[in-house]
Amino acid sequence: MKRTAMAAVGLLLISAMPVLAQSQVGTTFPPGFPVIINPHLGVPVIGFGSNQGPTAHVPVIFLHGNNDTPFPTACNPFGHVQDFAQFLVNNGFHLNEVWALGYQGDQCDLLQDPTQRSGVAHTTAAAVPLLRAFVSAVVAFTGAHQVDIIGHSLGVTVAREWMRQDNAFALVRALVAVDGPNHGIVNCSPSPANYWQLPQNGGFTPNSAVCREYGSDHTPLLATLNGAGETPGPTHYLVIRNVDADFVYNSGGYPNAPATDGFLTAVPAEDRDGSPHDFAASPRLQGAPTFELVGQGQHDSILGTNHLGILNSPETWSRALAFLESQRSGHK
Repeated sequence: MKRTAMAAVGLLLISAMPVLAQSQVGTTFPPGFPVIINPHLGVPVIGFGSNQGPTAHVPVIFLHGNNDTPFPTACNPFGHVQDFAQFLVNNGFHLNEVWALGYQGDQCDLLQDPTQRSGVAHTTAAAVPLLRAFVSAVVAFTGAHQVDIIGHSLGVTVAREWMRQDNAFALVRALVAVDGPNHGIVNCSPSPANYWQLPQNGGFTPNSAVCREYGSDHTPLLATLNGAGETPGPTHYLVIRNVDADFVYNSGGYPNAPATDGFLTAVPAEDRDGSPHDFAASPRLQGAPTFELVGQGQHDSILGTNHLGILNSPETWSRALAFLESQRSGHK
């Protein structure tokens, strides 16, 4: 595991920090916050934020991953972004300093058509305009000059692509990239053994919309995004990633890889072109300090996966908080 003096000091400070009287992170936006419509779903985006409390921190915007939500819904039991935000509030943040965008709705539409998991509405192309509008709304509502972003999985690359398109690096003080698909995902192989292709598993066929963006490390989206530089300044970056499972969810058969990630069995280590490819290092960003974690599946009580567990991990939360506090104190 890679460590820095900054993070070690930060964790010591966090461990000694008294937990404040808890305020509960909610599931709605405050009165007067702009309504942002998701045109693919025809409904307003979901998420949370508040007008309660003074402003002492740069507002933090949380971005969930594909097929997730910012809090548990009737159709999605995960939503651990809310728990992550609650950790920040329990350690000194005010409710008006933690925000989340649910850019794919409550996921109930997936019950009728599971293939939408890999469809246009779940692409980065669909999410970027929603994030653009959301950041603008948060900045206007709070009066902040900058925001911090904590992204998990697809939320990482959605943030990076919006920043690239809008040259928003000065607006985003810090990006915490938790297990993001920065160099592709293993789910898009044409192999018959790739069960993610099945309609009931999301329809991640090589030519599905999400696979056209993430099915290899050289798709047009990723070639453009990474070709522009993986960590452009002045934004400061932190990567937190799993090292004991392939990306995403399950190993792909590369040497010494585990056969399963939680309850999910391995699929072939191939890209959307059917070429052998090891996606294990996909979350890395060149130039970013990286924490490499193991055993994160213990924090996913439903599927036991490392990819979902890392978002619900106290170690992830503490590393992220230490990093954000280091930006505040000037120790980058």
